[in-house]
Amino acid sequence: MSGRTKLFLALAVLALLGAAAAFLPIPGPAQLRAWAAETGSATPLVLFVAYAVLTVAPIPRTVFNLAAGLLVGTVAGIAIGLAATTVASALSFGLARLLGRDLVTRHLHRSAVRTVNERLSDGGVLAVTSLRLIPVVPFAPFSYVCGVSGVRVVPYLIGTLLGSVPGTVAVVVLGDALTGGTPPALLLCYGVFAAIGAVGLVRVFRKRRSGQETGKPVSTPAG
Repeated sequence: MSGRTKLFLALAVLALLGAAAAFLPIPGPAQLRAWAAETGSATPLVLFVAYAVLTVAPIPRTVFNLAAGLLVGTVAGIAIGLAATTVASALSFGLARLLGRDLVTRHLHRSAVRTVNERLSDGGVLAVTSLRLIPVVPFAPFSYVCGVSGVRVVPYLIGTLLGSVPGTVAVVVLGDALTGGTPPALLLCYGVFAAIGAVGLVRVFRKRRSGQETGKPVSTPAG
């Protein structure tokens, strides 16, 4: 497949995913209950598949985490949420790497592209975990960015899983699934997660700066 074909295909996929995020209706609690009644004992499996596939598009994971807590309970909801998050992140990463990595590689001579690529790839697990902890960093777009960067797949998946645990647990346990609202306790959790993620990013940047000053290679936390 030529580079131009990959570029056109990547743009088409991005347009399709964006349209899905913009126009697919987000179900409410009543719709979720009706859907669960129709699927019966297959609800956990259907929820997992829907979560893992639909969040490849830039659709918020929050609604699926709320649904998980509402439909299958706290423990099973957390397990499904984390498993589906990991699968969705792997699919997003693989899609972006297949279609967009060559394009980024051709532009690594540009300082902005090179800086983003180096910060992510050198940061490894810690960088991915830290950014996943920050609620305002969108899930799917960040997966795309990691896919086209030099981040290795194992540190990426480990960081995604670790960084997704607190938010997933908080939404499943504390989220108001009946109204779709955000309780104050959940907002407080988001603030704490963001602060922890920011601290992790500061450590990544300091480690990289220290490595540059000493002339030693920057080690990654894992992978």
